[in-house]
Amino acid sequence: MGNQAVYGKQRIDRGSARLYRKVDQHLKANSTSQNAQSKQLKEIYRAEIGVKEATGNNDGSRVGEYLRYCGLGEGYAWCAAFVSWCHWQAGYPEPRNAWAATLLPTARRVNDPRPGDVFGIYYTNLKRIAHVGFVDEWDDQYCITVEGNTGPPTDHAITDDYAANPIRAGPARDGVYRKRRPIRTIHAVARWTK
Repeated sequence: MGNQAVYGKQRIDRGSARLYRKVDQHLKANSTSQNAQSKQLKEIYRAEIGVKEATGNNDGSRVGEYLRYCGLGEGYAWCAAFVSWCHWQAGYPEPRNAWAATLLPTARRVNDPRPGDVFGIYYTNLKRIAHVGFVDEWDDQYCITVEGNTGPPTDHAITDDYAANPIRAGPARDGVYRKRRPIRTIHAVARWTK
């Protein structure tokens, strides 16, 4: 027994036990790092709530940043560029695409949505996923979202903790908003975080 150690409930040689412990320590540290990165992603996308287009034509300084990250200039639809930019800001190299449909590949789809996942809405007239955003909360009936390139929430389409003033002066412009969507309207959810 001098050359053996106990790992879990098994007896193994001491060298293997040291290796397994190092692997366990690495996995725990990596898991903690991934949780911190996911939390950072949520903080980043929530901090963007309130960004609005300058003139209502997919433009403005921050909207331009989202689009430039994906290799485009102002004037293009930017919901997927917003999602990609937020992931990049949190340290994720992917996704990096302004085309909404590419953010929900089959290999990344999940059935257990959590904050930071990407939701997609299918447009029947386009026959594809044409709008994406972040899942912020999920329950049996509703998905609370943070999404860009969308109009402001309408009455009863937002949670009570939304800080925006419901009385608006001037025309509504697309921007980054926190909304409540019935889960039946969500076509798919993908996970780009670990």
